Amino acid sequence: MEKRNAKRTREIVVPGDILADASDYRAGDNTYELDGKIRANVMGIKNYRDDVVGVIPMGGFYMPVTGDTVIGIINDVGPSNWMLDINAPYPAPLHVSEVPWKVEFGDTSRFLTVGDVVLLKVLMVDESKKIQVTMKDSGLRKIEGGQLVEISHTKISRVIGKSGTMIQMLKNMTDCRIFVGQNGRIWIDGDAENVEVAAEAIRIIEAETRSANLSDRVKAFIGKKLPQADDYAEEDE
Repeated sequence: MEKRNAKRTREIVVPGDILADASDYRAGDNTYELDGKIRANVMGIKNYRDDVVGVIPMGGFYMPVTGDTVIGIINDVGPSNWMLDINAPYPAPLHVSEVPWKVEFGDTSRFLTVGDVVLLKVLMVDESKKIQVTMKDSGLRKIEGGQLVEISHTKISRVIGKSGTMIQMLKNMTDCRIFVGQNGRIWIDGDAENVEVAAEAIRIIEAETRSANLSDRVKAFIGKKLPQADDYAEEDE
């Protein structure tokens, strides 16, 4: 069907906007049907999934800030740049001048291709919300191996903890390398069992952000799953 091949762009819609014909799609989250049309019920991003069209509320997206470190996924390759999904309302272009390699025009796919995951820094966000990102800084690189966990970007500060205590506890007790992107994506690398425990612990933090004694609860969870974990305790509250 033609609709299956339609280009999926992150189009911002407001309540009442027509998203699709009800004869072609089913109404998904945050939509309603009226006069044979599926319309937006909230302000957000139009989202397709199979034969369902819905709206992801704007609050669910990360709004980039200059200087943020993020994890991006390449979703398009051009002759002189790559387009990345950084969990923002708009794609983020990475120009060949902002990578640590010398890339000839048209040779971009030899270095990075669709589906690759990279560590980035937000270089600029202008008044029109146009985003520029860079890989030309210490530690920024293509990610290979490990596991990528995605949580609400609003919970990232709790994963890090006050003065970095929560994330340091996670690293020490699981013996994993963990990179936290401000856009809600977290990369974990290490022993397979330890990576899974670290990912579960991060999910607990996301779900129980407002719980009292969260650090102690996470520490106890990891200690139960990994009895060999370092005896590490530091207040995060």
